[in-house]
Amino acid sequence: MTVQDFDTTQLFALAAALGWASGVRLYAAVFLTGLAGYLGWVPLPAGLHVLQQPALLYVSGGLLAVEFVADKVPWVDSLWDSVHTFIRIPAGAALAYSVFGADQASWGVMAALLGGTLAATAHTAKTTTRAAANTSPEPFSNIALSLAGDAAVPGMLWLAHEYPVPFFIVLAIVIVISVVVIAVLFRFLRGLLRRLRGHFSNHALREA
Repeated sequence: MTVQDFDTTQLFALAAALGWASGVRLYAAVFLTGLAGYLGWVPLPAGLHVLQQPALLYVSGGLLAVEFVADKVPWVDSLWDSVHTFIRIPAGAALAYSVFGADQASWGVMAALLGGTLAATAHTAKTTTRAAANTSPEPFSNIALSLAGDAAVPGMLWLAHEYPVPFFIVLAIVIVISVVVIAVLFRFLRGLLRRLRGHFSNHALREA
């Protein structure tokens, strides 16, 4: 299908969903979108047809499996998130742009800016939340947060396709919560780092 087969609200909802999902579970967003197109469950704009190619489905599915496990192991999840800082944000922008593609380049640029911003916000909220959770000795909070992300990505993609306007309302609420979480947890982690530096400094002085 071409861009003309979708209305503007549907296209921007899909672009926003892919951008946000990329910041949380990039490979899940790529695999699930491609699989839905490949099986004929959801018609994809022409710019996203590459996602339903079998070779890309195998690669994204394999990376999804790796991420699914890595995201549930304390500290491994934070390392994974750190590495993907340089992958999720540009990928979110690229996926959002591909919703419009060359058919409507000006809309595509706007979608890329939207997708990149949403990917950055979602990624930062996820990274700070998981880093804070890793300060707890028990592993259950990590697993619970990871499972919540596993469920949120397909849920938001489905909502964007079926009900674009309610999707934007839910997305706005999620973004507000994410910004608050980022602000609170940045202060928490900064204070924790100061306490750790003070502890090690005092220990070094005692050893001297």
